[in-house]
Amino acid sequence: MRLSRRRLLFYGGVSLLAPLSARLSPLALAESLPSLETDTLVIHSAQGPHRLEVELARNSAQQAQGLMGRSRLAPEKGMLFLYEKERAAQSAFWMYRTRIPLDIAFIGSDGRIAAIRRMEPCKSQEPQQCPTYEAGVPYLAALEVNAGYFEERGIHPGDCISLPGVMGSCVG
Repeated sequence: MRLSRRRLLFYGGVSLLAPLSARLSPLALAESLPSLETDTLVIHSAQGPHRLEVELARNSAQQAQGLMGRSRLAPEKGMLFLYEKERAAQSAFWMYRTRIPLDIAFIGSDGRIAAIRRMEPCKSQEPQQCPTYEAGVPYLAALEVNAGYFEERGIHPGDCISLPGVMGSCVG
C-alpha cells in the first residue's frame, strides 16, 4: 500500500513530523511550520476560468502536514500536493486532525481532474478510527479546497488545471 500525506503519521512513516506532532497540539504544530510556497492556478471549466491561490506541498513533510490543525481555509484558497511520480489509484488521503470539511480533486499527468471526493473531518483522537479516501484513479497531483467549492463552480472530472511551469497546458 502506498502511503499518502496523512497516513504517513499513522503508519509511522519517515516523516520528521511524527516526533514533533506527539508533543504539540495540531494548532501549535501548524503554526510552527514554515509557510509554504504559494502560487495561483487556474481551473478551466465550462463555466469559465476559476483562479485559486494555492499552497504548494512538494515534499513528504509538507504533504503529511497538509491542512491539519487549521480551523478555516479562505474561500479562494487551497493546497496543491505535487508528486514526482504518478500515485496509484489505491493511494488514500485521510482527515486525522483536520478540522474543516474538504473536497479533493485528483489530477492526472495531463493536468485534467480525474476524480473528485468529499472528505469530512475525523472527530476521533484515535488515528486508526479515521476513514480514508482513496483516489480510485492514478494521479500526479491532488488539490484540496473547501467542501462544496467544485460543485458551486460547476467543476467536474475532465476539467483542466494549469499552473505555469508546473502542470497542465489545457489545450483541447
